[in-house]
Amino acid sequence: MSTTKEAPVVPAPRRTRPEPQRPAGRHRGWDEVPRWQIYLPLSVYLVFTLIPFYWILLFALRPAGSTSLVPWPMTFDHFEKVWTEREFGTYFQNSVLVGLATLVLTTIVALAGGYALARFDFKVKRGFMLALLCSQFVPGALLLVPLFEIFAELRMINSLGSVILAETVFQLPLSMILISNFIKNVPYSLEEAAWVDGCNRFTAFRVIVLPLLRPGLIAVGSFAFVHSWNHFLFALMFLNNQAKQTIPVGLNTLMSADSVDLGALAAGGIIAAVPVVLVFAFIQKWLITGFSAGAVKG
Repeated sequence: MSTTKEAPVVPAPRRTRPEPQRPAGRHRGWDEVPRWQIYLPLSVYLVFTLIPFYWILLFALRPAGSTSLVPWPMTFDHFEKVWTEREFGTYFQNSVLVGLATLVLTTIVALAGGYALARFDFKVKRGFMLALLCSQFVPGALLLVPLFEIFAELRMINSLGSVILAETVFQLPLSMILISNFIKNVPYSLEEAAWVDGCNRFTAFRVIVLPLLRPGLIAVGSFAFVHSWNHFLFALMFLNNQAKQTIPVGLNTLMSADSVDLGALAAGGIIAAVPVVLVFAFIQKWLITGFSAGAVKG
């Protein structure tokens, strides 16, 4: 009986596909752009943006009468002056009160109105939405006279409540539109499932919908807070007592027709800017998510 040895199986060589050659004259893609062409314009823009902030810090930290371009020796006399002599501590407290009250009222009312616009159909819904959109074209200066007359009848002139109500009314149209669009992105079937499980409408909204609206609520609340913090006209017109003024009006008192205290003005500007910067630093992630989700209908 003869035996034959089988020839060993040799694997076929793997074919390698040749690298495609780039046609002559073809431009580089965006991912192949040299890094310096990206970082150089961004660096120029960053320097151009940070120069004003450095200039404010320079006037706030260097001694009065100094012309040095470096804040050395560093002094905090300007901050102490505006906080104590110029009563910026009182202005700061009033601005915080107005900003937080406006934030809470705007968020609550916009949440209720936005839910109604998103979940209910009624005859004047289109007209109401059109009125909300058109109200954004009305400048706040045109509202000063009618609001002043209303608050005078209600005896609310020279009260922080008048500024809070005015700021809330001014922020509501945009806030309701954003919240309503954000609620539309939440599936209606989630609420229906909660109703089947025995929840009423309010409980289903509180348990199911409200946690999903966190980015939208943070976006609306932060926008209302920052706008009321920086707004100048309402506080100037409705508040006569200096002890009830807010920071924007307090900054205006540092400038007179004869002279301007640049050091005190720069220190006051830093005090006014720090809370806003901190707010945006902590909520920027939710802020971008909230505005992007509430700006379009899902």
